[in-house]
Order: sequence, then C-alpha cells, then structure tokens
Amino acid sequence: MKQKPVILFDGVCNFCNSAVNFTIKRDKKALLQFAPLQSEKGRLFARQFGFTAEDMKTFIFIEDGKAYTKSTAALKVCRYLGFLWPLCYGFMIVPKFIRNGIYDFVAKNRYKWFGKKETCMIPTPEVRTRFIG
Repeated sequence: MKQKPVILFDGVCNFCNSAVNFTIKRDKKALLQFAPLQSEKGRLFARQFGFTAEDMKTFIFIEDGKAYTKSTAALKVCRYLGFLWPLCYGFMIVPKFIRNGIYDFVAKNRYKWFGKKETCMIPTPEVRTRFIG
C-alpha cells in the first residue's frame, strides 16, 4: 500500500498550526497526513530522511519516499488542495533562491509575528485520524 503524503510541522508555532488547519480544510479528499516535529513519530520521520534538530526551522513534506522543505514543500502541498490552490504550483518556475528567501524571512519571524504555544496542538476528533502517532 502506498504511503499517503505527510506534512511534518512545528507543533508549537501558531502560524504553522494555522497553516495545517488551512490545509486540512482544503484537502477535501483527505489525502494528506500530519505529524508535529516535536512528536515521536515526527522526529522518527525527520531522522529517517536525514534531518537534524537544527533543520527543524522548516516544515517537511514527504511524498513518494522523498522529503521536501521550504517553498518547494509548500508548493507541492498546494497540488492537494481544492479550488484554485493547485495553480500555485506554477510558482515552481521562480528560482529557488528567491522562493526560499521569502520563505526564510517568514520562518525567521513566525514566532515574533504569530506567537508560540507551550504545547503542540491537539486535533479535533474529526481530524485526529489524519495525524500520525
């Protein structure tokens, strides 16, 4: 059986939690799964793909046995969303150093702008099955 794509995210980041909720709402076919990087399963996936604790300043998107980060990961996720979101994948033509420069700027300031939780988010019962571990 093929593994569903997985999003590993910073579970204490308010911006990241909002992005996960945004994704869940628009992934009408429930094709994506999620795991906080702080969870045991999240750390296991991260290690499996060669990421260290220092690499955890980004979210990781795992699809077809490959891991993607930063803007590439975000644009790949857009392909799974409804409405016009898959069109965002077209931004892959923008050079990676520009896309990742913007991504890094937001990532660097996310706690300052959006805040931080003391603990990882607890999914509602209706979406809990989409979370790993």
